[in-house]
Amino acid sequence: MKNIIIALFLTTSFLGFSQQKTINQRVEELLKKMTLDEKIGQLNQYSGDNAITGPLTINPNKQDEIKAGKIGSMLNIIGYQYTRQYQELAMQSRLKIPLLFGLDVIHGHKTTFPIPLAEAASWDLAAMELSARIAATEAAASGIHWTFAPMVDISRDPRWGRVMEGAGEDTYLGSRIAFARVKGFQGNKLGDLNSVMACAKHFAAYGAAVGGRDYNSVDMSNRMLWETYLPPFKAAVDAGAATFMNSFNDINGIPATANKYIQSDILKGKWGFKGFVVSDWGSISEMIAHGYSPDKKDAAQKAIMAGNDMDMEGNAYNDNLAQLVKENKVPIVVVDEAVRRVLRKKFELGLFDDPFKYCSKERQEKELNNPEHTRIAREVASKSIILLKNEKNVLPLSKETKTIAFIGPMVKLKRANHGFWAVDLKDVDSTYIVSQWEGLERKVGKNTKLLYAKGCGVEDTGKAGFQEAIDVAKQSDVVILSIGERWNMSGEAKSRSNIHLPGVQEDLIKELQKTGKPIVILINAGRPLIFNWTADNMPTIVYTWWLGSEAGNAIADVLFGDYNPSGKLPMSFPREEGQIPIYYNHFSTGRPSINEDKIYKSAYIDLPNSPKFPFGYGLSYTTFEYSNLKLSKAKLRNNETIEVFVTITNSGKFAGEEVVQLYLQDKFGSVVRPILELKDFQKLKLEAGETKTIKFVIDNEKLSFYNKDLKWGSEPGEFDLMIGSSSADIRLKSTFELIK
Repeated sequence: MKNIIIALFLTTSFLGFSQQKTINQRVEELLKKMTLDEKIGQLNQYSGDNAITGPLTINPNKQDEIKAGKIGSMLNIIGYQYTRQYQELAMQSRLKIPLLFGLDVIHGHKTTFPIPLAEAASWDLAAMELSARIAATEAAASGIHWTFAPMVDISRDPRWGRVMEGAGEDTYLGSRIAFARVKGFQGNKLGDLNSVMACAKHFAAYGAAVGGRDYNSVDMSNRMLWETYLPPFKAAVDAGAATFMNSFNDINGIPATANKYIQSDILKGKWGFKGFVVSDWGSISEMIAHGYSPDKKDAAQKAIMAGNDMDMEGNAYNDNLAQLVKENKVPIVVVDEAVRRVLRKKFELGLFDDPFKYCSKERQEKELNNPEHTRIAREVASKSIILLKNEKNVLPLSKETKTIAFIGPMVKLKRANHGFWAVDLKDVDSTYIVSQWEGLERKVGKNTKLLYAKGCGVEDTGKAGFQEAIDVAKQSDVVILSIGERWNMSGEAKSRSNIHLPGVQEDLIKELQKTGKPIVILINAGRPLIFNWTADNMPTIVYTWWLGSEAGNAIADVLFGDYNPSGKLPMSFPREEGQIPIYYNHFSTGRPSINEDKIYKSAYIDLPNSPKFPFGYGLSYTTFEYSNLKLSKAKLRNNETIEVFVTITNSGKFAGEEVVQLYLQDKFGSVVRPILELKDFQKLKLEAGETKTIKFVIDNEKLSFYNKDLKWGSEPGEFDLMIGSSSADIRLKSTFELIK
């Protein structure tokens, strides 16, 4: 029996190797047949004309170029029938090399999930992987092979509009989420009918754009690059990400698109990445505007020599690579290697065996109308909501409340709930999107009366609608006020210098407060906003972000207690823009401000240093007690671990979930270390009165960092260990020592 098992193992291993070898052989055989123009075509990507996500290249000859094998990929072609039409054109080319179809499936396809920053607030890795899995299933059923997600940029600047697309400010949390999302998009393996290629973006450091201004420069030390901004990308590689997208910004003066250090030396070299790198939209050509290249020809040369494989909407490779090869400015082996990486993914997807395998009317209709997807979207949206304040326990509301006034500019909106980067399905109407009004209508009892007033628009400067809102509020037992920023005020090219609540919305809150009615504030946004008066004076605040197609149902579930909110902030919320960039894991400095001491300290004279709401913060309808912190040992060596035990008790009246967060501080190092760093977390559910003991494990990896020579490792010394409910709510502390 043992010999049979060994034989089966060896046979299986050989078959796996043989199949991989077959793909490599097929790639090499195809490369030998290709002309230079056909090779360059595989590195050229154009957008369809229906869904535009950047400045479109006007090219009336796209279809003829596909037939000639001069286009290897298309983006923004949506739906099985349209992808089939374009693929049929590719089948008329000499070598019949299939097209790759890419799309920004960022947080759902038809079924839209919360914006990624909101999902990150769930701290639920399984939920995030599942939402990506469903997005991939629907996209693949619609003919899509490749999503331009996940965005794994760390950002500490909420002025930057694209914070909505990532996982926030923390490297550890961001890395865990990056891994989960790549796994979700790609599933068991590329080539499965419910799998799409993931694309880790934007490589690299795009989230550190100076001033929070999109497309702006990045200037940072290599140590900060390696320690803070690169780890989520490494996690994406470890998860098997098929592709990477570089970024619009320059890094220390070198545009990322032509940055050999990050694309070739780090990604393809040190990390051994086997997929391909695509430029961001037109970023090769934009090196002219950067002042880095005098023309597209020079830009094309610098990009491909640095490791950029595919040109998205730049038309730089198509127009210039052949001449660069003929002039010996670009070796043909460089072109071949880029083409080889693209072809390998097309083979892995199974497109050479069946170019139309993802173009199925029946599968598209089935997956885009799968009720299980709707149920999960509602659940994930509920998990993403954050309870910021509930001082008078107004929440959860009773379903038998007699009269509820639902006021505000967001109440009856539908499309807005999708937030930025929603897929525009032109053949699908918006009736399936649940507005906040509809969610509340479905939730309350028959004896509850709902009243509505808009009050004001998001950016209104006038107060003409205030009186109607006040009159409606006076008739109610409780007021729910839904405010925030427009759905498209956060996203690409949506940087804001002022991130306060827009318009007169906060004035409306002040007027409604005078009615004396209990008021629940809902804040809809794609980023952390500033709302100091509201935060200081209103006792009940819920941060609802943009939650997707089930937003209305999810919000109603939380408001009425069918789901106990468990979200925690993935970004610090500033008090004023002057604090930005703001993040919890900063250095102490030589003059730390302790207890807000401002006399010759590292402090503002007009503001506390602390954020309005800290990283990791979020309330529940119940309470949790932390106790019995125990470490398995007080000292460890590099090859050892410490087990950490802590007891959590639900001491309130509701079942609920708590995110237990473990932070460390390396007290003294060869380079200064942050005041605390998230190193692990667990999300657990407890019934009222229930107690659980959970375990964390501290190993050498959690104690390591990059020293001044960019060497990764730990150093002997003392460490503070902190367990808490947020970065600013540490409940239990201990210390241990790493020894040689």
